[in-house]
Amino acid sequence: MKEATIITLPGDGIGPEVTEIAVTILKETCRAYNLEINTIERNFGGIGYDRDGEPVTEETLDLCKKHKFVLLGAVGGPKWDDLCANKRPEAALLKLRKELGVYANLRPIQVFPDLAGSSTLKEEIISGTDILIMRELTGGIYFGEPRLTSEENGDPFSVDTMKYSRLEVQRIARKAFDAARLRDKRVLSVDKANVLESSRMWRKSVIEVSEEYPDIELSHMLVDNCAMQLVRDPKQFDVIVTGNLFGDILSDEAAMLTGSIGMLPSASLGETNGLYEPVHGSAPDIAGKDTANPLAAVASAALLCRYSFGMEDAAKKIESSIETVLKEGYRTADLFRDEPETKRIGTKMMGEQLLKVLRQDIKSSEVTIEI
Repeated sequence: MKEATIITLPGDGIGPEVTEIAVTILKETCRAYNLEINTIERNFGGIGYDRDGEPVTEETLDLCKKHKFVLLGAVGGPKWDDLCANKRPEAALLKLRKELGVYANLRPIQVFPDLAGSSTLKEEIISGTDILIMRELTGGIYFGEPRLTSEENGDPFSVDTMKYSRLEVQRIARKAFDAARLRDKRVLSVDKANVLESSRMWRKSVIEVSEEYPDIELSHMLVDNCAMQLVRDPKQFDVIVTGNLFGDILSDEAAMLTGSIGMLPSASLGETNGLYEPVHGSAPDIAGKDTANPLAAVASAALLCRYSFGMEDAAKKIESSIETVLKEGYRTADLFRDEPETKRIGTKMMGEQLLKVLRQDIKSSEVTIEI
């Protein structure tokens, strides 16, 4: 049996709860495909600051770069809000993304048929939605310099810089066009070119790349219009490519199409490295209460199988188990509606149901688990 090592960073709040379930599902699935998963767990985020004095240590960063594949839970919480910027949990996340060079953030937005009624939008609007948001992750305003707070004539002011180079834009654009070739062959580039100089450069650079992909339809939309269109007619979209700030906001908005942000996985990819994490936050108010939704973390593990291990069948096995559990009516608190055939369950029970379905699926298929 082959072996692979991944670094797990459970992080803060509900992170450890959902990560534990995702790791269990990942190991079970990969073992069935003759791949034994070894894990190295490290402190990260707020818990890292509490225990190590830093939200992420150099040793942890070195391990992540050495082993290339990282499964992250969540970071942050009010407990650490008053720390200086470089000690906050979010600083660890930005640093990890930069160190790994994972510039392409893939966020699939898929509405499961059995959750169409869980969204706050009308079922007929969202049913059939299948969007891939491709967010540039290591540039833009989150990393631009100068970044400062100063004072002018007694009036404090702050500066953040949105900076993009042609190279940064074109490499994420190519990822988007490549992804579109496996889907409906449509790419929408989202910017604010009517106001921002960086967006005008973004649009020009994407158009240049599109000439390499004559089979892909390219269109453009301003970010404010895109935000409106996502809730008006989400089925119009296929692949959306956009910058760091806009992608952050739009993907969280799009998460609500699925019924809950607890359903949204993500994959952040570089040339060889992969960082996988649910889009939801640490939700410290429900941490330890067995109410968190682990499905986004589990779906992130499926993306790890797909993009880092090249195991498409294994990824589909995990995704199928999620769909089956939802079809059987199991719901965590964020998804539950008082409807016939639905059962409200906790985090651990959701993990147990996923594992049960997965084992049945593996047993009934040609895959043989080797222990």
